[in-house]
Amino acid sequence: MTRKTMILLAASGSAALLLGAFAFQFIGGLPPCKLCLWQRWPHAVAFLIGLMLLAGIGPRFMAWLGALATATTGAIGFYHAGVEWLWWPGPTSCSGGGMDLGSMGGGALLSLDTPSGVIMCDEIVWQFFGLSMAGWNAVFALILTALWIRAAKRA
Repeated sequence: MTRKTMILLAASGSAALLLGAFAFQFIGGLPPCKLCLWQRWPHAVAFLIGLMLLAGIGPRFMAWLGALATATTGAIGFYHAGVEWLWWPGPTSCSGGGMDLGSMGGGALLSLDTPSGVIMCDEIVWQFFGLSMAGWNAVFALILTALWIRAAKRA
């Protein structure tokens, strides 16, 4: 497989994962949580790096940046999957109760109003073969990272 083909596959993989995330959001009605949004940005960066390299713009070492981008989204996906499986705590703004009770006043604690628009990071809203979207992102990001590394090493 040529370097150009590996870059094309890696960039297309990130684009496909981004499109899939948007499809789940806008067609499937599953709004993203904060960690889901964080996972999208490195895919966008990897896609743009791929486009630049395929167009002949930028130095060859940028393939290493593509690998770094997909490794980053994979790490965030692994962390997010761990938050969903309650292996470790997630961000306090979107995990557990979603609020820091110690910082709330008495009136807010007694209020029956709940915050609207907060998507919880520790709830699995979709899974396939036992893995959530975050878990699948981590798996595919690992594959894409390997492609980027092979492309970076290819002369």
